[in-house]
Amino acid sequence: MQKTAIFPLFYLPPINYFTLLKAYDYNILLEKFEHFPKQTYRNRATIASPNGSLDLTVPVAKGSKIHTPFKDVKISYDVKWQRLQWLSLQACYRSSAYFEFYEDSLAPFYEKRYTFLFDYNQELLNWVLKHLKVDHHFTFTNTYQQDVDAADDYRMAFTKKNVPQIEGKPYFQVFSDRNEFISNLSIVDLLFNQGPQAKLYF
Repeated sequence: MQKTAIFPLFYLPPINYFTLLKAYDYNILLEKFEHFPKQTYRNRATIASPNGSLDLTVPVAKGSKIHTPFKDVKISYDVKWQRLQWLSLQACYRSSAYFEFYEDSLAPFYEKRYTFLFDYNQELLNWVLKHLKVDHHFTFTNTYQQDVDAADDYRMAFTKKNVPQIEGKPYFQVFSDRNEFISNLSIVDLLFNQGPQAKLYF
């Protein structure tokens, strides 16, 4: 019987996240009730820029402190982060092989205002998996689960201090003429550069 692991829900997750999802045959639990931790990919994605890696952060509303359940964390629109991030994506990937292929379907995520970060991340994850053309079966936690086998608990596996070290296949990246290969960027970096072949890299 295939084991089920428990994962956090990230904003445009890093490539290693999908390598791990594949290891569980995309049959996982997504955590809704954890307290919102800072300094993770729950509201941050990393892309390639002319000057190296660039973080894109979704701001959260004041009050979304460490004791707020993730499902209740609201997105802040005090600054026009959607427009700024979309401009960054365009500037960084306009010259990539497949950006124009995905552009029209991704743009609405930077126009529509979502209330909750969890819902935003979930719809973006569905968008990614649709374009990767992988079958998946996700269920959601009904409460915070304490008794989880550590080997199958990835809720705190992707932080600045704790990133799963998974050997990934290098691929052509924009700005490769000036930057060395940057591993484990957001999945959109792989999609924009490799298109339908992206899932062969994890």
